[in-house]
Amino acid sequence: MWNKVLDWFGFGAHGHNQHGDGHNHHGPHGHTHGVIDATIATTDRGIWAIKWSFVILAATAAMQIAVVAISSSVALLADTIHNVADATTAIPLWIAFVLTRRKPTKTFTYGLGRVEDLAGIIIVMIILFSAIVAGYEAINRLIHPLPVSNLGWLVGAGIIGFLGNEIVAVFRIRVGREINSAALIADGYHARTDGLTSLAVVAGAVGVWFGFPLADPLVGLLITIAIFGIVWQSARSVLTRMLDGVEPGVVDEIEHSVAQVQGIQKVTEAKARWLGHKLHIDVAVLIDPGILLAEANVITAKLEEELFAHIPALAVATVRIVAPKATGHHHAPDPFRVSGKLAQGLLEIVDTPEGERFRLRVSRHAEGLAAVVAIHRGEGSIEQHALTPVDGNHHLLQSQAAPAEPHEFDAELLLSNSTKNERLPFKMREPEGHHH
Repeated sequence: MWNKVLDWFGFGAHGHNQHGDGHNHHGPHGHTHGVIDATIATTDRGIWAIKWSFVILAATAAMQIAVVAISSSVALLADTIHNVADATTAIPLWIAFVLTRRKPTKTFTYGLGRVEDLAGIIIVMIILFSAIVAGYEAINRLIHPLPVSNLGWLVGAGIIGFLGNEIVAVFRIRVGREINSAALIADGYHARTDGLTSLAVVAGAVGVWFGFPLADPLVGLLITIAIFGIVWQSARSVLTRMLDGVEPGVVDEIEHSVAQVQGIQKVTEAKARWLGHKLHIDVAVLIDPGILLAEANVITAKLEEELFAHIPALAVATVRIVAPKATGHHHAPDPFRVSGKLAQGLLEIVDTPEGERFRLRVSRHAEGLAAVVAIHRGEGSIEQHALTPVDGNHHLLQSQAAPAEPHEFDAELLLSNSTKNERLPFKMREPEGHHH
């Protein structure tokens, strides 16, 4: 019995995990009146649920308004304001959704996704205003009591408010489970809890019936406190997104996705932000420097697939491959792009645990390739560095010794195999301000 009660309020098994595997692919969600989650907004079924929730709550509030007029109940007024606030959240957000579907322009290169944040701020201000009005009326009624009449109609309006929220709750939870949206399910359980505030109106009417007239404004004050709680929760959510904040679960999903891809050594940077109900992610990863460009492209493509599989709201995923950070005080000159008949690749000076070394990463090379760097040091002096495979990898060649200082010189890359020889001249210059 107790488990059924917990499940009805969303604290049971159904309220926690809809995936069955204990892994939440949507990240943490809560009910926020200022933001509709992407898993709802990006599906036709979810938008349909938003529309009908608005219709049901609007109809409920309309009936309650009529009873407020004939009963002078401040408790019912507060509950009506609560239901109106819940219903009207859909209006500015729906306008925002229409605007966000416009294509990017030269002025708005990312589109108009931020309009949803503006809509969220408008919603928060509306709810805040309604809470202030409800609170003022409740306090004023405590100071200057007025008789509450038509108690039967008042009880009926409270029950209607409960039934309206319960219908919305069942509707949202059922559709949320259909489209696997944790956020819509959470909204459903919130609507179910809202129904209890409507039953509080009934309790206030019963108190008046038994000769305690202050029961009505006291219930109105309690409902006002609940509305202020909604203001706080919504404002925090909207401002977090406006400041490019994301749910902590998003970063967890990025790290989980990276762990599924072989060849990535670690994540050096993970960024994410919302543009409306679309998520943009930028990930920088470190991979083995000996991996060929074609292999690196495969790795980044696999990571993108994992990210889109684990984060349904993801719209854009940018994966960058970064080089290991240099150690010590070395300031490497710009690398030399090798483009010859015997080999193609990149020659650079890198820091290694043994010190500075020439490294040639080859994307294409002839059979039996041998490579030597010949540095012209002036007065006919030539400094030579033979490049040999690293751990048997013929696509990654490295010198055994460090090039002498300074790292500004004219040089040649001497390539050869059993049939051909090739000389590729190049220059290396240290970055501005780092000359020796």
